[in-house]
Amino acid sequence: MSQSAQARYQYWVKTMRPKKPVAMNLVAAFLVGGAISEVGQIIQWVFLRQGLSPEKASTPTAIVLIGLSALFTGLGWYDRLTKLGGMGASLPITGFANAMVAPAMEFRAEGLVLGVGARLFTVAGPVLAWGMAAAFVVGLVRLVFGVAI
Repeated sequence: MSQSAQARYQYWVKTMRPKKPVAMNLVAAFLVGGAISEVGQIIQWVFLRQGLSPEKASTPTAIVLIGLSALFTGLGWYDRLTKLGGMGASLPITGFANAMVAPAMEFRAEGLVLGVGARLFTVAGPVLAWGMAAAFVVGLVRLVFGVAI
């Protein structure tokens, strides 16, 4: 293909591509992410009212958010929320739980071991492996050099 034909084709592709509603996507991501954060804040307030300190209330708050996300993924609700809010729904800890549960749900017909168990870490596995490797290296540096990173 000649240079001019390639340039014309690229121009045609650019003009025919649907325009993205960037402003609406930003607003939707902000609102959905904010709503998820507000739900997390309400859950944390419940634990604080039970007498937990702010430091101790953060762990059960994260666990409840992860559990709700997994439940909503199983029911098919979280996918609709992600379509509406984009990164606003994908970025919080609930999005990570969704990324772990969604592949498992897709392959549940293959059984508990080869379906759910094998696919549970398809998306999240590399993230977890990288996080554990980075934590090991940081811990090793701290052990050897005695410095905080």
